[in-house]
Amino acid sequence: MTIAIMDHRVPDDTHDLYDVTFDGDEILTLLTHTPSMVDSWISEIETIHRRRLHRLIVGLDVEWRPSFSRIRNPVATLQLCVGRRCLIFQLLYAPFIPQSLEDFLTDSDYTFVGVGIDADVNKLLNDHNLEVSNTVDLRGLAARAFGRGDFGNAGLKFDERGSWEGD
Repeated sequence: MTIAIMDHRVPDDTHDLYDVTFDGDEILTLLTHTPSMVDSWISEIETIHRRRLHRLIVGLDVEWRPSFSRIRNPVATLQLCVGRRCLIFQLLYAPFIPQSLEDFLTDSDYTFVGVGIDADVNKLLNDHNLEVSNTVDLRGLAARAFGRGDFGNAGLKFDERGSWEGD
């Protein structure tokens, strides 16, 4: 398995653009704190997938800065992926959250998937008042697909032999 990252070196301080190649699959990744760039990414996704918007599947994850006290830091980044296009929105540095993102996250035709997604969605709501309408935790799907009930509290880790496994 190979992983490579190519920086497009965009001469703009509104965003960075990367090609992330993971085992031969190239993923165009936009990193931004700029609401208008989020608007553009969402518009592009909805244009590319216009024939299947009623069944769009969106990968969702959040990250936050580590805390060394009892106080939990707010969600710093929201990561969304559709097909081979990903958005990393730096909520921590954004001047505001664009309406297009609020509308995208609450569109009931879209299904947002992730590992432990319910906790991520709760953090988004508590920290940024962002709601997400339709979610599916991938642990349940993995348990059914592999006939295993022990994925209930599993995260994901990379096995040294080259495959993803549940914890």
